[in-house]
Amino acid sequence: MEVSREGRMEEHSFEEALERKREFLFARLREVGRVMIAYSGGTDSAYLSYAAHQILGTEMLAVLADSPSLSRSHLRDAVAFAESQGMPLKVVDTFEMENADYVKNDSTRCFHCKDELFRVMSEVGTPLNFAAVAYGMNVDDLGDFRPGQKAAAQHRVLAPLAEAGLTKDGIRQLARAEGLRIWDKPASACLSSRIAYGLPVTRETLDSVERGEEALFRLGFRKFRVRHHGELVRIEIARDELGRMLSLAMFEQASADLKKLGYKYVTLDLEGYRSGSMNALLPISEIGFGKPEQPVLRESAK
Repeated sequence: MEVSREGRMEEHSFEEALERKREFLFARLREVGRVMIAYSGGTDSAYLSYAAHQILGTEMLAVLADSPSLSRSHLRDAVAFAESQGMPLKVVDTFEMENADYVKNDSTRCFHCKDELFRVMSEVGTPLNFAAVAYGMNVDDLGDFRPGQKAAAQHRVLAPLAEAGLTKDGIRQLARAEGLRIWDKPASACLSSRIAYGLPVTRETLDSVERGEEALFRLGFRKFRVRHHGELVRIEIARDELGRMLSLAMFEQASADLKKLGYKYVTLDLEGYRSGSMNALLPISEIGFGKPEQPVLRESAK
């Protein structure tokens, strides 16, 4: 198929804009200097950590929080990527499970999780002379329900990717251009986000969710969620993979695997995978909590 001159110009213009944002990001990291990155192993925080390492070398530290809400497979992947890049990495324990406000699992859960993370990072960073902390928020996150942004604002955590005007797609393209294997890694929030609001976060429930998602991964699915609603579990599968799940043999296997974990009802969500679908259960009045009071942003690259 022949590409029009206008199409080539638009593509070239997009690439130029993306390059300017990359240059802004690198300049901003150079300006910040010695910095700790809240690192989860996902595309955003992994690319931010990579960029910081390129600019600052050992003057950066990727900090990975380990708790029951982090699956073991994600922990292994995050450590493996950091090691493959030679990035300074510190794995720290966080204790949000000891906070009753987190465990009760209302709309503020993510706030308490991030508040604990940034508190621990401050404790780690102070004796190491790290004055700045940054995390992987991007432009797309600004319009979403993200209580963690409120915690970041209160702790004065920097958001260099958002400052640079980078979207999730832009970050993926930059990571791909650098040959980073995390460029197309599916988004994955913590295991607690799979539990319906109002149901307590327990180690047992987190274990069931993790084992349920491991079962779907073994069946060959790539982008999915296991949503815990008490005795009922709701499977979300990416629409381009739904066809496989709709075969009787596949669904019977998935159902059997999940019932072994104690679920009495196994359902398939016909709308497919949606990030943050649990937020549909929240009243409008609570969603406002997720908007940061004063995001730590500067003028972004144009």
